[in-house]
Parts: sequence; C-alpha cells; structure tokens
Amino acid sequence: MAIHLTAAMRVIATGMMSVIRYVFTLTTILIITKRAACWSLFIMALTGLSASSFAVFAADIASSHFAANSNSNSNSNSGSSDAIKSDVSHIQAPISKTIVTTIQQTWQLNLLKEALRRSDSGYKVQQMSTQMNQKRKVEEALAGTVDVFWSMTSKELEETVLPVRIPLFKGLLGNRLLIIRKADETRFAKVKTMADFRQLKAGQNRYWPDATILEANGLPVVTSYQYTNLYPMLEGGRFDYLALGAQEIGEELASHPDPALKVDSHILLQYRSPAYFFVSPKRPELAAAILAGLESMVSDGSFDEMFNRELKIEQLYREAKFEQRVIIRLDTPDLSPLTPIERKELWLDLFSMQGAK
Repeated sequence: MAIHLTAAMRVIATGMMSVIRYVFTLTTILIITKRAACWSLFIMALTGLSASSFAVFAADIASSHFAANSNSNSNSNSGSSDAIKSDVSHIQAPISKTIVTTIQQTWQLNLLKEALRRSDSGYKVQQMSTQMNQKRKVEEALAGTVDVFWSMTSKELEETVLPVRIPLFKGLLGNRLLIIRKADETRFAKVKTMADFRQLKAGQNRYWPDATILEANGLPVVTSYQYTNLYPMLEGGRFDYLALGAQEIGEELASHPDPALKVDSHILLQYRSPAYFFVSPKRPELAAAILAGLESMVSDGSFDEMFNRELKIEQLYREAKFEQRVIIRLDTPDLSPLTPIERKELWLDLFSMQGAK
C-alpha cells in the first residue's frame, strides 16, 4: 500500500512540475504580468514553496528554457510536454505601435509620419533627443533600441539593417556643393577636370559613406570622427573643402558661422548616393509599412509635391545654378545592385546635366 502511495505521489509531483514549468513558460514568453502573479500565488499555496524558493525554481526553469531553445522538457515523463510546446510556438507578443527614431530633421521626419499615415498602420513616432553618430545608430538599431533612422546608403549598411529603397532626397544628397576658404576662391575657379580637382584635399566625417567614395575615386581625404571638428580644421588649412548636399549646405554653414569660409560657386561634385530610411532588423513589419506608405505617395504624386514644397526645390535650383557649374562626377563602387536607378520617378534630373565646360 505504501509503495503504491509513494508511486502515486511521484506521478502527482511530476505532473505538478510540468504544470509549473508550463505556467512559467507562458509567463516568460507572453509577459502576462497580472496572470503570472495569480498563478504564482496559486502554485506556491498548492506546493508549499516559499516565495524565495519559487523565485529560484522559476529562474532555473527560465534558464533551462532559453538555453535549450524550448526543449527543457524533452526528457520529461509528462505526456503533455509536446502539446505545451506546440501551443506556445503559435503565440506571439503584440507588435508595438510606438516606434523610436533618431530623426530630427523636418523633411525626413514629416515624410516618415506621412508614409506611416498612408500605410494605415497606426504607428506613433517617438523621437530620441540623444545625438548619435552613424556607428552608434546602427548599433542601437541592431539592439532594438532605435527602430528607424535615415542615412546615406552603403552596401555594408544595407546588409546590416533593413533599407527602405526610396531615395529620400531624390538623389539631391549626392549633388554636393563645397564649403571652402574665401581666400581659395580663385584657386577653385581654375578647376576644369578631374585631374585639377585631385590637387585639392577633402575633409570628411569618418563614419559617413562619402569618405569611402572619395577615397575610391583617388581623391585625397582627411577625416574626423567628430563632424563639428571639420570646420576649424578647414579654416586651419588641414584640407581644402568640405562637400555637403546642395539642400543642406546653406543651413550647415550658417550653423557654424565663420567669416573665413564660404560656399563655392564653381564646382558641383556629383555621385549616386541615395539616402534611405533604415529599420531595425527586429522590426520587418515596420519596414514594410514605411515602404507601402512611400510607394503610395510616389504613385499619386504627393511625394514630389511635399518634397518640392518642404525643400524649396525651385529656389534651390535658382540659387545653386547647377547647370553653370563644372561637374566632377565620381563612381560609387559600393552601390548596391538593388538601388532603383531605373525608376526615373525617384530621381531628380541633375544626373543628366552637362554642366559648364
């Protein structure tokens, strides 16, 4: 009789352990806080475990669960183990509707919000105030701390995080004007060919893909890991020019005022370097929603309308006088073959200009 009683109690105990493991697995995966608390109290009352003992036991189960990739019960005598794992595998945590971004610039942020509205996704955008360099943004995106940021593209970047391949500036970012020293204005005015241009030294942020593009085209480059350091370095003669996107160069120089510097009026440095939204690999559904919204805007013309209005494109063309400049065209050897170059509606007509001779 005692033997049968002992065997029966072992069966009950084994079943109880399976129940505890099942409940804790669901608690861990689904993060159902209120239910977890209720079940925990129930199990402690039923088994006589103290709170501290239960915590130790729960931690042991969690460790085993994740280390063994949900196979911690493979040797269990409980016949319900496989069914439990099957049920859990079909349960997914709800997708967060709040997305975290480092984007601060007006055009890019407005475009992101409109694309998400168009995709009817219900996402809410939360901006981070922390300033990050390119390397840090990628690291945070991989960790899932940042959901979306924007950047000029590179093959490495597209292989690391998720690109949304709609050029945010229609190629304008790859049409670069130069900040130079006022004293060198005549020197730049004499540039006619690539050979002439190679006599001048560029300054670049080391984290930007531009530095690699310039170097790949045989141009001498001096880099800094801090963008703000480039302005005093230019004035001090460490290099001869700083190339920035035509749409941003005026505001950038104004934010780093220096009477010794000016925007060159003679040269247009041009290379294919689209800027995209980049999304954390942990949020593929977000990348799909952004793409759907942008494609909708491109299709009905609202992308161009918003782009021309917010970036004041007509005024920019008048002031920059692109067609009157000597165009120095560079190759972009690291450009992804998936770049949508053949989609003419995504680009400005600047790449077909002849420029001054």
